Amino acid sequence: MSSNDKIFGCDAKSIARSFKRYLTRHLGRFEDSDPHYHYTALSYAIRDCLMPNWHQTWQRYSKPKVRKAYYISLEFLIGRVLGNHLLNLDLTTESAKALQEFSLELEDAIKEEPDAGLGNGGLGRLAACFMDSCATLSLPVIGYGVRYEYGMFNQQIVNGYQVERPDHWLNKGYPWEFISPEYAQIVNFGGHTESYKDGAGQERINWVTNEHVVALPYDVPISGYNNNTVNTLRLWKATTTDEFDFHEFNAGGYSEAVAAKNQAEHISMVLYPNDASETGKELRLKQQYFLASASLQDVCRIWETTEDSYADFAKYNVFQLNDTHPSVAVAELMRILLDEKRLDWHSAWEITKNCMAYTQSYFVTRGFGKMAA
Repeated sequence: MSSNDKIFGCDAKSIARSFKRYLTRHLGRFEDSDPHYHYTALSYAIRDCLMPNWHQTWQRYSKPKVRKAYYISLEFLIGRVLGNHLLNLDLTTESAKALQEFSLELEDAIKEEPDAGLGNGGLGRLAACFMDSCATLSLPVIGYGVRYEYGMFNQQIVNGYQVERPDHWLNKGYPWEFISPEYAQIVNFGGHTESYKDGAGQERINWVTNEHVVALPYDVPISGYNNNTVNTLRLWKATTTDEFDFHEFNAGGYSEAVAAKNQAEHISMVLYPNDASETGKELRLKQQYFLASASLQDVCRIWETTEDSYADFAKYNVFQLNDTHPSVAVAELMRILLDEKRLDWHSAWEITKNCMAYTQSYFVTRGFGKMAA
């Protein structure tokens, strides 16, 4: 636990008070309510213990000349995180004592947490393990992924056969995410390109797009083991720039009024949408570009909060592309540097090839472990 834990109330009695306050005043429930609310109230109480360290960690990383890594992956199989945070903060015993005051068992609350539908198998579990390890090593790493509304599926066996059911893991809310709409990014699709010459006579390309999707960031804390470090996993939700056409709705075109919203939200609806059809293949490609573009734009935004030049960008930023899904990030970073930041081709390519890493072994040989703390 942090030396400030007593101030922020992370002993058994304080957790019990927080638990009761969240259960009764925030959730409007009581001790005899559904166990799901016990899990949620306890999660809120433990969140309060994470907050000071999360804030201090982000402050450390936000200083100039701190080399940061960005782990971009379509999957993060983080599983159930309440028990993990309790272990890392050394609060398992304190939390158990707190719940005993209400004749509740900690194990019953923990098992109410749904598995986060953010990954499928080995690839996602590998990404989650990397995030856990980096937090425990106090390495400045930010993860980027997609906030899927549905995971792969819930498995049921009927008459000896597998039957897939929707995995709506968010239907009861998720107490470990924090939306940050002020950092939303616009991801563009479609349209055409036009060439022009800038003031220096340099030929440039302008992308005239016809589809715009908003990437809303949801942040999830990743705590390190007993070291006061809390890293961030930023997940993007796709929505539209216009919620719906009000005039179309009033005219009776209900489906048409929300068509753009529905189309945009399909991008982050399902982990690995079926790609048997051309439409499915297009959706998968959109999903991959959506992740890469939103994440790179966000990193550029972070960079520009302390720097006014991209000359040292590759020196202080490295991207780990987890498998082929986010590999379009290479082309997208070139587009951003060339078309939006107005760098010349040589400078943009030098930056891109020196800050992009692919596969785990390459990640290590790039000297990731030598980043400035």
